[in-house]
Amino acid sequence: MTDSVSSDSLGRFLTLADTAEILNITAAQAQDLVRTGELPAIRIGTSRAWRVERVVLESYIEAKYEEARRLALWEQSDFGNIPELSGGRIIQPDTINRPDSDTGADD
Repeated sequence: MTDSVSSDSLGRFLTLADTAEILNITAAQAQDLVRTGELPAIRIGTSRAWRVERVVLESYIEAKYEEARRLALWEQSDFGNIPELSGGRIIQPDTINRPDSDTGADD
Protein backbone atom coordinates (compact mmCIF):
# COMPACT_ATOMS: atom_id res chain seq x y z
CA MET A 1 0.00 0.00 0.00
CA THR A 2 1.11 3.53 -0.58
CA ASP A 3 1.82 5.98 2.22
CA SER A 4 -1.33 7.91 1.34
CA VAL A 5 -3.53 4.84 1.81
CA SER A 6 -3.07 3.00 5.10
CA SER A 7 -4.87 -0.22 5.93
CA ASP A 8 -6.56 1.48 8.91
CA SER A 9 -8.20 4.11 6.71
CA LEU A 10 -9.55 1.56 4.23
CA GLY A 11 -11.71 -0.53 6.53
CA ARG A 12 -12.79 -4.12 6.04
CA PHE A 13 -14.08 -3.83 2.46
CA LEU A 14 -12.21 -2.24 -0.42
CA THR A 15 -13.57 -0.67 -3.57
CA LEU A 16 -12.18 -1.83 -6.88
CA ALA A 17 -10.28 1.46 -7.08
CA ASP A 18 -8.66 0.75 -3.69
CA THR A 19 -7.90 -2.81 -4.77
CA ALA A 20 -6.38 -1.59 -8.02
CA GLU A 21 -4.21 0.93 -6.18
CA ILE A 22 -2.92 -1.71 -3.76
CA LEU A 23 -2.12 -4.12 -6.60
CA ASN A 24 -0.74 -1.28 -8.76
CA ILE A 25 -3.05 -2.17 -11.66
CA THR A 26 -5.88 -0.34 -13.39
CA ALA A 27 -9.46 -0.42 -12.10
CA ALA A 28 -10.45 -2.30 -15.26
CA GLN A 29 -7.85 -4.98 -14.53
CA ALA A 30 -9.15 -5.28 -10.96
CA GLN A 31 -12.68 -5.64 -12.31
CA ASP A 32 -11.50 -8.39 -14.68
CA LEU A 33 -9.94 -10.27 -11.74
CA VAL A 34 -13.27 -10.08 -9.92
CA ARG A 35 -15.46 -10.94 -12.91
CA THR A 36 -13.40 -14.02 -13.77
CA GLY A 37 -13.54 -15.19 -10.16
CA GLU A 38 -9.77 -15.09 -9.70
CA LEU A 39 -10.23 -12.51 -6.94
CA PRO A 40 -13.30 -13.23 -4.78
CA ALA A 41 -15.57 -10.24 -4.20
CA ILE A 42 -19.14 -9.41 -3.27
CA ARG A 43 -21.69 -6.90 -4.51
CA ILE A 44 -23.06 -4.55 -1.88
CA GLY A 45 -25.78 -1.94 -1.76
CA THR A 46 -28.39 -0.73 -4.18
CA SER A 47 -25.69 0.23 -6.68
CA ARG A 48 -24.43 -3.37 -6.55
CA ALA A 49 -20.85 -2.09 -6.37
CA TRP A 50 -18.10 -4.67 -6.05
CA ARG A 51 -16.25 -4.89 -2.75
CA VAL A 52 -13.18 -6.95 -1.94
CA GLU A 53 -12.60 -7.91 1.67
CA ARG A 54 -9.15 -6.77 2.80
CA VAL A 55 -8.20 -10.18 4.24
CA VAL A 56 -9.26 -11.84 0.97
CA LEU A 57 -7.01 -9.47 -0.99
CA GLU A 58 -4.12 -10.18 1.38
CA SER A 59 -4.68 -13.93 0.92
CA TYR A 60 -4.79 -13.44 -2.86
CA ILE A 61 -1.46 -11.61 -2.77
CA GLU A 62 0.10 -14.34 -0.58
CA ALA A 63 -1.20 -17.01 -2.98
CA LYS A 64 0.37 -15.18 -5.93
CA TYR A 65 3.71 -15.04 -4.09
CA GLU A 66 3.45 -18.78 -3.41
CA GLU A 67 2.57 -19.46 -7.05
CA ALA A 68 5.62 -17.46 -8.19
CA ARG A 69 7.86 -19.26 -5.67
CA ARG A 70 6.69 -22.69 -6.83
CA LEU A 71 7.12 -21.76 -10.49
CA ALA A 72 10.67 -20.58 -9.81
CA LEU A 73 11.47 -23.83 -7.99
CA TRP A 74 9.99 -25.86 -10.83
CA GLU A 75 12.03 -24.00 -13.43
CA GLN A 76 15.20 -24.62 -11.39
CA SER A 77 14.49 -28.31 -10.93
CA ASP A 78 15.74 -31.13 -13.13
CA PHE A 79 12.24 -31.49 -14.56
CA GLY A 80 12.04 -27.88 -15.70
CA ASN A 81 13.52 -28.79 -19.08
CA ILE A 82 10.88 -31.41 -19.97
CA PRO A 83 9.38 -30.03 -23.18
CA GLU A 84 5.80 -31.22 -22.79
CA LEU A 85 3.52 -33.33 -20.66
CA SER A 86 0.48 -34.84 -22.30
CA GLY A 87 -2.15 -37.03 -20.72
CA GLY A 88 0.18 -38.06 -17.94
CA ARG A 89 2.79 -39.31 -20.45
CA ILE A 90 6.08 -37.65 -21.17
CA ILE A 91 6.43 -37.09 -24.89
CA GLN A 92 10.01 -37.74 -25.91
CA PRO A 93 11.73 -37.07 -29.22
CA ASP A 94 11.75 -39.90 -31.71
CA THR A 95 15.17 -41.57 -31.47
CA ILE A 96 14.46 -44.40 -33.92
CA ASN A 97 14.77 -42.31 -37.08
CA ARG A 98 18.04 -40.64 -36.11
CA PRO A 99 20.96 -41.63 -38.36
CA ASP A 100 23.25 -42.22 -35.37
CA SER A 101 20.80 -44.36 -33.39
CA ASP A 102 21.12 -48.11 -33.05
CA THR A 103 18.14 -49.70 -34.79
CA GLY A 104 18.97 -53.14 -33.49
CA ALA A 105 19.80 -54.46 -36.94
CA ASP A 106 23.21 -56.06 -37.51
CA ASP A 107 25.33 -54.30 -40.11
